[in-house]
Amino acid sequence: MSVIEGLVRAYDRFVHLPWDRTLAGPQKVWFAIYEPPQERRLRLRIAEFETATKKAGHGWAQVDLTDAFAHWMAGHEYREAYFREPEDMTDALEDFERHAATVVRDALAAPDVDENTVVAVSGTASLFGLMRISTLVRDVESSIRGRLLVFFPGDREGSNYRFLDARDGFHYLAVAITATEGE
Repeated sequence: MSVIEGLVRAYDRFVHLPWDRTLAGPQKVWFAIYEPPQERRLRLRIAEFETATKKAGHGWAQVDLTDAFAHWMAGHEYREAYFREPEDMTDALEDFERHAATVVRDALAAPDVDENTVVAVSGTASLFGLMRISTLVRDVESSIRGRLLVFFPGDREGSNYRFLDARDGFHYLAVAITATEGE
């Protein structure tokens, strides 16, 4: 069985468990953790996560952040200056962080999303070097009604998560789902 098949199976078991409706936002976050080289394989199988979610009786919504930076930059009034002098963009990245959080919050607030819906966030690898996943999750956690599933290329030791195996880890309350879950 491949790593991604194992992750889909672990998620399928996990999404079928009863949901505690009294949890706070940070406790409603799930990280589907996989090795960064598995990114393309995971993307090909996201529909299987959706199928498992719906079979468990929950709704599904997905937000893909792959192009979030490109869309944000395309609309930025100083984009040409940033292309000439990228080091000047450091302060503007805070605006991008707010933009990315708004994209996810909009998905969480969509009319068809409720306390029985999983909102899946894919494309997080494209945020590397631009923002931290911990910042994104912190900025949206108060808007989570159902569950927020973050596809997380990296690893975890205890509650310490390392994005793309390259950043210093961060501690988070998220529930980790891994390919070896339940073995």
